[in-house]
Amino acid sequence: MPKMKTHKATAKRLKVTGRGKIMHKTPGGAHLLSGKSRRRKRRFKLLKPIHAVDRKRLSQLIVSGGEL
Repeated sequence: MPKMKTHKATAKRLKVTGRGKIMHKTPGGAHLLSGKSRRRKRRFKLLKPIHAVDRKRLSQLIVSGGEL
C-alpha cells in the first residue's frame, strides 16, 4: 500500500503544538466585524484546540503516515 499523503489544505489551517495538540483558528473573525463586541473580536485571534472527536481524523490528514 502506498504512503499516505499530507492533505495540504488542512495542514495550512491547523497547527500541532509541542505536546501534540491540534489547534485551529476561531471561525467568524474575517468580516462583518462592526457588529461584534471588542471582547469577541479579541478572542478571534486565539487558537483553540480541536475537539477530541475530530482529533484522529484530522491527525491522519495533516501528518504523513497518520500518526501523531
